[in-house]
Amino acid sequence: MRITILTNEYPPHIYGGAGVHVEYLTRELARADGGAHHIDVLCFGDQHEEEGNVHVRGVAPETHPPAQEARHEKLMDTLQRDLVMAGTVSLDADIVHCHTWYTHLAGCLARPLTGAKLVLTTHSLEPHRPWKVEQLGTAYHASSWIEKTAYQNADGVVAVSESMKEDVQQLYGVPDEKVAVIPNGIDPDEYRPRPDEAVLRRYGVDPAQPFVLFVGRITRQKGIIHLVNAIKHLRPGTQVVLCAGAPDTKEIEQEMAAKVARAKESTDQRIVWVREMLPREEIITFYTHASVFVCPSVYEPFGIINLEAMACETPVVASAVGGIPSIIVEGETGHLVPLEPEGETAFEPRNPEQFARDLADATNALLTDPDRAAAMGRKGRQRVEDHFSWRAVAAQTLDFYQRLIS
Repeated sequence: MRITILTNEYPPHIYGGAGVHVEYLTRELARADGGAHHIDVLCFGDQHEEEGNVHVRGVAPETHPPAQEARHEKLMDTLQRDLVMAGTVSLDADIVHCHTWYTHLAGCLARPLTGAKLVLTTHSLEPHRPWKVEQLGTAYHASSWIEKTAYQNADGVVAVSESMKEDVQQLYGVPDEKVAVIPNGIDPDEYRPRPDEAVLRRYGVDPAQPFVLFVGRITRQKGIIHLVNAIKHLRPGTQVVLCAGAPDTKEIEQEMAAKVARAKESTDQRIVWVREMLPREEIITFYTHASVFVCPSVYEPFGIINLEAMACETPVVASAVGGIPSIIVEGETGHLVPLEPEGETAFEPRNPEQFARDLADATNALLTDPDRAAAMGRKGRQRVEDHFSWRAVAAQTLDFYQRLIS
């Protein structure tokens, strides 16, 4: 098959789970069937790579179109890139596989232009991210329309969890036969325990003191503010390490800074905030040394960061939303914290203070019983090895492509 991947993120420009997914899926698709498939990748950036059967081209805007307000500029930039992508897809393409709304317009145009089958992967859905209005303004309504149009025109949809399958069917009426549930994966050879206390010291973390870890972007979706609010309830003597960067907006970054400053004033807990996006090998070291990894997301279609922590033998405390319950086994590989949402499409907890307290209680249960936490970490690693691998994900994806073509 000739497979074209359309994506915003691609190495070295990766800042979220969708980019990680695309990186590893592309690698395994290229390896599958003895390298029989031709893989074209069109992405946002300046990449230009030719390696075996993988051909990568970054798409950068050549003009700056007008916009009604500053928050619309990202949408206009995206639309430009999508037009270039649509015109670049080969007439020989069998599959055009889009990742996130950033490339959906390109896929919708490439489908009739080339006759390729259009496939979308459900990394997230705009109606379930209303806080994006802060980042995009009224351009959020345009991104939502683009996403809806794409799902209603796609030949096939890859849902990363059963929860996401239900969402695309309820929101966009996608027929059951068009949806395949194929989870995210992980490379357990790369993500494995790799201790290095020097890395911790470099960022101001005391290796001798237990610490709770967060890794992710500063966005409403990841719920980091709720973790910061939980710090005052954590067991005394616990460090909190926040590997948090790439804020959605200046406003949420300022809110985060104010919350962290207030937490430092109101508690004796040591709080280390690493604002830059760290190299993968250093993140793996942080996972390895952490006593508990906390994922307080209010919306999470899958939650690949939980797999990363589990692969490094670290127990996980996470909110029981979206696809997370398909990853974490309650009481065996960590703890799931219920989140009672305030509405059907607004996923902030109805009682934020109680949610913060529940996060802290679940985390404290592991901090006070390190032997049980270590056992959970080992079971988490085993679960990753048994059920989640990119090779299996790629094989299922290729089978789905073939079914669509047939």
